[in-house]
Amino acid sequence: MLATLKEVLSYAQKGKTAIGSFNTPNSEGIWAVLDAAEKLNVPVIIAHAQCHEYAAPLDKVAPLMVAAAKSAKVPVCVHLDHGEDFDYCKRAIAHGFTSVMIDYSTLPYEENAAGTAEVVRYAHARGVDVEAELGALPAREGGVGETVADPAALYTKPELVPAFLARTGTDALAIAFGTAHGIYKTKPVLNMDIITKVREKTEIPLVMHGGSGISHEEYREVIRRGINKINYYSYMSYAGYAAAKARTEQESTGFYHDLALDVERAMYENALATLKVFAGK
Repeated sequence: MLATLKEVLSYAQKGKTAIGSFNTPNSEGIWAVLDAAEKLNVPVIIAHAQCHEYAAPLDKVAPLMVAAAKSAKVPVCVHLDHGEDFDYCKRAIAHGFTSVMIDYSTLPYEENAAGTAEVVRYAHARGVDVEAELGALPAREGGVGETVADPAALYTKPELVPAFLARTGTDALAIAFGTAHGIYKTKPVLNMDIITKVREKTEIPLVMHGGSGISHEEYREVIRRGINKINYYSYMSYAGYAAAKARTEQESTGFYHDLALDVERAMYENALATLKVFAGK
């Protein structure tokens, strides 16, 4: 069933768990994630990242995502992940997405706050929730997790959170504390205290981006400290890639639909295992 971001995150806040948010730029990913969520009977978020426009144009993938969410047996939020500009957010809203993320996190604070507030006013007038980001991750969405000279310079500053939330009216806040997008080259070092300090200043749902590649123990700890939504994609996608690679190495010829089924099964197993941890099962 189609649900809002607030609705699915309320499950996490009440149950002290986290909702998984999975980028799904293809039908195999959509079905893998929804089947896993239905298996566990947990709410879930399927998302489209603007950086995937080249692989899955919004106008093509959005109707499929919304229809799949409506027919699902569990609450499903259809979310725009890392919307890079206001116009793209408007397009997602027009397609029936129930939440959008506007990512102005690389801009100066004033521009981030002003731009986010503009998107929030537009979205809320249409019954759509908004996620924003304060602080930034080292690698662009869809890239490779990297280390930087001074990662602490990108971390969310907890003291800025109350004013940012009051000014923007955003419904969920992504914070930066040491994760990165993509496949990690080295093990990430997380500053968990940032989560605690931000949580002390607000009850708003908190989001962790760069959720792939984190240990189960670290997932449990970030959830315990107050993270309510975890974005996850790269390692699930890689599981699908590995399954396709294995089949093509075993068989010199074949049918694409068999390859796609292998990919879907691999992503389903990865999503299922991940959602179990997020849900505390």
